[in-house]
Amino acid sequence: MKKIQYTQQVDIINQSIKSDIPLEVLLKEKGLSYDSLVYSDNANAEDYNFSSFTSIEERQKKHNGIPCISFFSGAGGLDLGFKYAGFNNIIDVEINELFCNTLRANGAKKVIGPPFSEGNIQNYDSIIAQLEDSGVERGFPGVFHGGPPCQSFSIAANQRFSKNGDNFKRTGFEHEKYGNLLFCYIKLISHFLPEVFLIENVDGLLTIDGGKQVNKACELLEMAGYNVTSPTIVNAADYGVPQKRMRTIIVGSRLGSVVLPTHQKRQMPAGSVLKGPIVDDESHLVRNHKAESIKRYMVLKFGQRDKLGRVDRIDPTLPSKTIIAGGASGGGRSHLHPFIPRTMTVRECARIQTFPDSYIFTGSMARRFTQVGNAVPPILGYEMACAIYNSVYA
Repeated sequence: MKKIQYTQQVDIINQSIKSDIPLEVLLKEKGLSYDSLVYSDNANAEDYNFSSFTSIEERQKKHNGIPCISFFSGAGGLDLGFKYAGFNNIIDVEINELFCNTLRANGAKKVIGPPFSEGNIQNYDSIIAQLEDSGVERGFPGVFHGGPPCQSFSIAANQRFSKNGDNFKRTGFEHEKYGNLLFCYIKLISHFLPEVFLIENVDGLLTIDGGKQVNKACELLEMAGYNVTSPTIVNAADYGVPQKRMRTIIVGSRLGSVVLPTHQKRQMPAGSVLKGPIVDDESHLVRNHKAESIKRYMVLKFGQRDKLGRVDRIDPTLPSKTIIAGGASGGGRSHLHPFIPRTMTVRECARIQTFPDSYIFTGSMARRFTQVGNAVPPILGYEMACAIYNSVYA
């Protein structure tokens, strides 16, 4: 797509504002699109020598075939990580029908979830029965992995609200919908006794009540016979993900101790995954911005925030800020592309999350943003899966 001269861009934007003609209409009349737009600093991806990014599809598989069952599977980020580390994902358990559709669209072997079955882990007796009907037995010879929904523990999700207000939701384990899902998961682990389990959650999991409930959870798992790692907060950017994303990781094994992966020496900049073209992808739909928005965006510097729209221009030389999922009724908040003054598309956000371009997201565009923002970065999952394999199976 050809780029526009900045002075011409200013004229078109001012014309759109003055005439009330949508900006996309004026751009199309001139054979242009939103991707033709530039920032005032004329930054261009070709001007940077970014570190080479090794996609998850290019990473080494160990072909170990160790079976896994995924819980709270979401869009399948952990599934992908374990798959490319050589594990065999045999079952996904997920309550959200849209997420189940995405899992099936990407070749999931068996999905316990709507519309064909119940995927509500709070009804763990039903989940146990469905897993047993699928041939899962006590002493499962493989890995359980999952990230219980984290809204009630999330700091970022609640910074929009006053702690004294009705909308402040960071109630942790007292939350009637999400707060006890960690313990439901623990009951499933204690029932089936897989060789290894992995729990992934937001970093707020450790601070919501001073760590009392997390310590209780670890005690229960130790009583079930597991060697449990200390709950550890990791930054996905330390493991090859071009994004700052803080997560809590807890791993337990009945076969010995698991050593979490070491930090990589150099963090991956966001520009390393945004420089390549995206071809014929239905998740790469650019939003039609108003001229007034573009006028604000195009003068921002790297890392600077548009306070009105509450969006940040990504600094391509650093890991991206966290891709945010959004609430149950809307999509995530997309950051601004570093080289084009517009918000990023679903596919561009998925690249920041390290999903391959071939991965399919179903549903409306807003719900695709939600799926991407909720997901565990597949490369973070890959690194954790490799650590599990190297610790107890190699």
